[in-house]
Amino acid sequence: MTVEAQRRRAFWQILLLAAGLLVLTVISAGSVYLVNKARDDNKWVVHTIEVENQLNALLLEIRRAESGLRGYLLTQGDNFKADHDKAVAAIIPALDRVTRLSVDNPTQREGTEKLSAAIETRLGQFSRETDFVRKGQVDKATALMNEAAAANTTAAIGSVANAMIQEEERLFRLRSTNADRSQTLAASMTGIGSGLVVLLAMISIWLVRRSAQARDDAEARLRDANVNLESVVDERTADLREANNEIQRFAYIVSHDLRSPLVNIMGFTSELEELGGDIFRRIGGLTHVPADGPPLPAGEVSLEGPDKQLSADFSEALGFIKSSIAKMDRLISAILNLTREGRREFQPEKIETRDFVEAIVSTLAHQAAEAQAEIHIEPLPNIVSDRLALEQIFSNLIDNAIKYLKNGVPGEIRIRGRTKLGYAIFEISDNGRGIDPKDHQRIFDLFRRAGTQDKPGQGIGLAHVRALVRRLGGTMSVSSELNTGSAFTITLPIAWNTSNRNADR
Repeated sequence: MTVEAQRRRAFWQILLLAAGLLVLTVISAGSVYLVNKARDDNKWVVHTIEVENQLNALLLEIRRAESGLRGYLLTQGDNFKADHDKAVAAIIPALDRVTRLSVDNPTQREGTEKLSAAIETRLGQFSRETDFVRKGQVDKATALMNEAAAANTTAAIGSVANAMIQEEERLFRLRSTNADRSQTLAASMTGIGSGLVVLLAMISIWLVRRSAQARDDAEARLRDANVNLESVVDERTADLREANNEIQRFAYIVSHDLRSPLVNIMGFTSELEELGGDIFRRIGGLTHVPADGPPLPAGEVSLEGPDKQLSADFSEALGFIKSSIAKMDRLISAILNLTREGRREFQPEKIETRDFVEAIVSTLAHQAAEAQAEIHIEPLPNIVSDRLALEQIFSNLIDNAIKYLKNGVPGEIRIRGRTKLGYAIFEISDNGRGIDPKDHQRIFDLFRRAGTQDKPGQGIGLAHVRALVRRLGGTMSVSSELNTGSAFTITLPIAWNTSNRNADR
């Protein structure tokens, strides 16, 4: 790779990272703004409903006072008098609540002033009428009531209140539209943010796979090169090492930096979900409150009509967003794990291979018992290698052998080994479902899987195993047919040291 090509690659990588961070910052800020705006818009929707409910409650108390007074006038019964007095006592507090809730609206303030004047007049008439009845002057009370009816005082109250209710209904439609728009924009912004995170991660994955493919191609060319061309081999190895280190650093930086905005998106999505639930429960409760009674307890009111459909659409959109975030989180974690392992220095030590493998099998005994599988360990050659890398290699292959056994068929897994020309050859075979020959290369590709996808996994296990085997100076191959089981063969140096492979990281 020329110096100019290196500079161009570094420039585009920095540009991609900067663009990704900028876009994700904008998405995060936009999500915060839209969530707050949705909260404010829905607060005004609830406020409008409260004003309308208070106006209806005020009209109801006035009608109760009228009815109680008429009953008292006709019968002079104390029960009608008590009902009338109770309604009159509730009128002023109801009017005060309407006045307090309408202070933000100039039109409604003017209406409350007219309403207050008309109610004050009618309350004065109520007082005089009840005094006449109490003194036994029913004729005067009747005349005063007819006079009030002729003056249309009660009708004026109703007219002003209905005009205010019409204004609140207009505001309700306007504010509901704004609230719906804010919620839709917030959900869309979060979805776009998740999509961009997925896109950037896919670009990172593509770069990692491209680096891995480039490394494979370079190794193939090196094997075919003439042994006398050591200078060419050294140059290409250096280029490969530089490309691998560069892509690992870039993948780690991108994946690490993606984690922070992803956490923000997850948090804002949870907050939006909780806020949406509270809003729909509040709207459902308020729209079903009886005119003459207290609000119904939470959970006893269900949404109907457009509100119910809007709630379902809202929940469905959040579900898609959360599933995308969860998938993205798993992919980012996989990339971070790969890059961390790629930077670890191997430490050679002598390993009693049979005891080492038996210890691994014991940790998988529960899975083997559930799968009705028996694991047979034959004599294995001892080697000098990196213990942690070998543990990851054997654990992954044995776990895969257990995981992909055929249902209803007792499993049989064999682990055997031999030596040849300074190398230890290990074979892990099973009688499981097998692998189609056309997928033998595919299973070693990063984030790719073969066959029926009915088992959990991210598609990185075998790719990681092959990378570890190569770093240990060995090779790996598979022999398998569908429904006939699989056999993975690993060839490793019997005595490996740090000069063998660490330099090729």
